[in-house]
Amino acid sequence: MSRPTHARLSASGVVLHVRQAGSGPVVLLLHGFPDSGELWHDVTPMLVAAGYRVIAPDLRGFGSSDAPASVGGYALGHVVADLRVLIARLAGDTPVRVIGHDWGAVAGWCLALEHPQLVRSQVALSVGHPRQYAVAGLEQKLKGLYTVAWQVPGAAERWLAQRGYAGLRGWGRQHPRIDDCVKDLSRPGRLTAGLNWYRANLRRVLFGPWEKCAVPTLGVWSSGDHFLAEDQMRDSHQRMQAPWRYERIERAGHWLPLEQPDRVAELALQWFAQH
Repeated sequence: MSRPTHARLSASGVVLHVRQAGSGPVVLLLHGFPDSGELWHDVTPMLVAAGYRVIAPDLRGFGSSDAPASVGGYALGHVVADLRVLIARLAGDTPVRVIGHDWGAVAGWCLALEHPQLVRSQVALSVGHPRQYAVAGLEQKLKGLYTVAWQVPGAAERWLAQRGYAGLRGWGRQHPRIDDCVKDLSRPGRLTAGLNWYRANLRRVLFGPWEKCAVPTLGVWSSGDHFLAEDQMRDSHQRMQAPWRYERIERAGHWLPLEQPDRVAELALQWFAQH
């Protein structure tokens, strides 16, 4: 594969660190908490080998990108505005393909819902359509309780950072590279920046009006996910006005791009070949 290049690009009021590799149709890779664009390190070579150009930004607040000071700076509207700028600058008028994980999947859903002309097709890893997440059953409510606890500024930071970030390590015990995440989020202000994604957006996800999706979507969920229940992904077909497919990956936890990169790339390439 071609060596990834790194750039800092002005987006919607912030400067984002962006990785690029390969040539051909664009695939935009969107990470979630507590990651950065490095989440896609093992997936990228397979997409590039298949003839795609990969763009993997550090979303606002993460990695080497800017971290706004206010909670409101992490609202999904700002995130989508960032993505619109990146697409315009790096893909021009050509719709892109998107793979998103965790909050990156939510951002991908929002981009597809609000600007379907920009997205040719998408792969949503772990998180289903936002409305389906909101109405999912008791299992999802229990698995998502931590997102409510993280709404309290200061208290959540103290709990996660206690005893050398034992709280964050315990929460992310499934993460294959949790030490790297701890190192990244232990920088001044960065843990708060990551938590502000939850503080800025949980109410909208749970109570906001959500349209049906007009972009072809592949939803992928893993049987060992500690944070997401199957129904919120499986039943997202109810929120679609475009082709939909659901895939379940066995014996994998939440961080599919790290635990099952070959399978993620395989499923995505199959989907992109059809849509």
